[in-house]
Amino acid sequence: MTVVYKSDPVRGEVWREIFAREAPDLPFRIWPDIGDPQSVRYLVAWMPPPDLGALLPKLDVLFSAGAGVDQLDLASIPAHLPVVRMIEPGIVGGMVEFVAMAVLMLHRDIPAYVDQQRRAQWQPIRVWPAARRRVGVMGLGMLGRAAIAALAPFGFEIAGWSRSRHVIDGVTCHAGDAELDAFLARSEILVALMALTPETRGILDAKLFARLPRGASIVNVGRGGHLVEPDLLAALDGGQLSAAILDVMRTEPLPTDSPLWSHPRIMLTPHVASMTQPETAARAVIANIRRHRAGQPMDGLVDRARGY
Repeated sequence: MTVVYKSDPVRGEVWREIFAREAPDLPFRIWPDIGDPQSVRYLVAWMPPPDLGALLPKLDVLFSAGAGVDQLDLASIPAHLPVVRMIEPGIVGGMVEFVAMAVLMLHRDIPAYVDQQRRAQWQPIRVWPAARRRVGVMGLGMLGRAAIAALAPFGFEIAGWSRSRHVIDGVTCHAGDAELDAFLARSEILVALMALTPETRGILDAKLFARLPRGASIVNVGRGGHLVEPDLLAALDGGQLSAAILDVMRTEPLPTDSPLWSHPRIMLTPHVASMTQPETAARAVIANIRRHRAGQPMDGLVDRARGY
């Protein structure tokens, strides 16, 4: 009943140590050293190998090495094979830190001050209390809800939007296309934390930006595929948006000739808002394997119809 890890091999060595210490009954191998393919029951991978069913015919579960599964071609993965996304405290903690930082930077006009510093310009901007700032979070899954909980103590007026209905204390929750306009109309700082699906691909476009209050700003920590980059540049240059903090890009690494690099109202980070921490990730997978072997539901099981 072998567990195979196919991702960053340096992190894999941390996984190996934890499995040896905390799950010695689960033989652990790092790709490409898979041993007997017939014995492999669990695969942890960012990108699984092609012909997965033929290569690992006895595989019971495919675990994504990250919080998302949009990098996977679910249609090519055997229909009977459960796919499980990563749910572990390190992902949540990192995302909460980044979103809180980004929202506070936009609330306090830090991108504008960075631009002023480049131009040696001293020009104070009026400071508004957080209670006067309306923040909207798109995506109310585990990460979205954790981000909202971190922002709430600052006093922001927070609303959320998702495809399905949610109820969160102290948060005005919107659901579905019928309520998207109302959500956008009040979101002065928009945080995108949705899963990437066919329905959300390209959702951050000119049409959506036009429905935000003039001068709004955005944080994209979901996926680069959510954002139509030329539409963002046009909205910034036209004044509809005032600033953007982007951690994810449509093409990664971002090409050196991309205009996103040099735009004065864009701040970029290289997909570092949240990363799986090998120690907690390994323990989360061990716990899920224990659940699977006991016939219990696994945390993070992907609904293929929804794509996440």
